[in-house]
Amino acid sequence: MTETMDRFPARTSGRRKQVPAEQTNAESYYYLKQMQGRTSMVVVLTDGTELVGWIEWYDKNCIKLNRNDAPNLLLFKHGIKFMFKEEELRTRRRKRNVPAK
Repeated sequence: MTETMDRFPARTSGRRKQVPAEQTNAESYYYLKQMQGRTSMVVVLTDGTELVGWIEWYDKNCIKLNRNDAPNLLLFKHGIKFMFKEEELRTRRRKRNVPAK
């Protein structure tokens, strides 16, 4: 019996490993950063529609997207597939149009 105890050291702490937090606040941080900079965003909806504008505010279930040449929209988050900065779209288009060397 003592041989077994020697092989396996006693636990120093009776506490279990901490479970990660359910919320990291990463989503809130991202929205706040884009709102403060009035970053032009492309929002792709679940049906494939692409909307361009900047995020004025957000809450648990929706975001308000302000647009320059169209009505502002209140979008439910569950209807959003993904979003990204419009600047990234322009960068991708430029890279595609550059002739190969």
